[in-house]
Amino acid sequence: MKHSSLFNVIIFFMIAFISVGQTTGSFIDSRDGKSYKTVKIGIQVWMAENLRYKFSESTISFKIESYGCLYSYEEALKACPSGWHLPADAEWTMLTNYLGGEKVAGGKLKETGTTHWQDPNTGATNETGFTALPAGFRAYPMSGGYGKEAYWWSSTKADEDNALDRGIVYNDITVDRDNDSSGESGYQISVRCLRNN
Repeated sequence: MKHSSLFNVIIFFMIAFISVGQTTGSFIDSRDGKSYKTVKIGIQVWMAENLRYKFSESTISFKIESYGCLYSYEEALKACPSGWHLPADAEWTMLTNYLGGEKVAGGKLKETGTTHWQDPNTGATNETGFTALPAGFRAYPMSGGYGKEAYWWSSTKADEDNALDRGIVYNDITVDRDNDSSGESGYQISVRCLRNN
């Protein structure tokens, strides 16, 4: 009986360490001198902030220092600094699988509290250190989701006119895998870069 209890305690601490014991760091984007926090989740090293590089005059940069820029798909493909890349759909899936699947990963990625997320910011723990923020989207001529929704491009096309992305909302803990228009007048959403292996 004592051995069983000790075993359970050891397993509990191992799970707790795996869940929150992530390695953090930082780097400087040599293109504009901006500094970014980074976090290692599983075997992947992610930016712990949305990309803020103003790629072109068409790049949407409302509240850039907190929320980062919103990029078209074509901009997103070229926006990450040297040594980093726009994650493929399979790399996003690796992240959500590591966190227990799409049905629960959103809460583990969202920044806690309601400074940036609208109430109730359901299930937000940010135990990964990913610190997802709700920059919303722009889809000409409209925009929306600010404070309620976060979206990030993947580099993977769904078809000729659409690319796969990931999204999180303020009132749920899931991560949605969706596809949005990647054309010239399509969506502009956030970018999280993944470090090259």
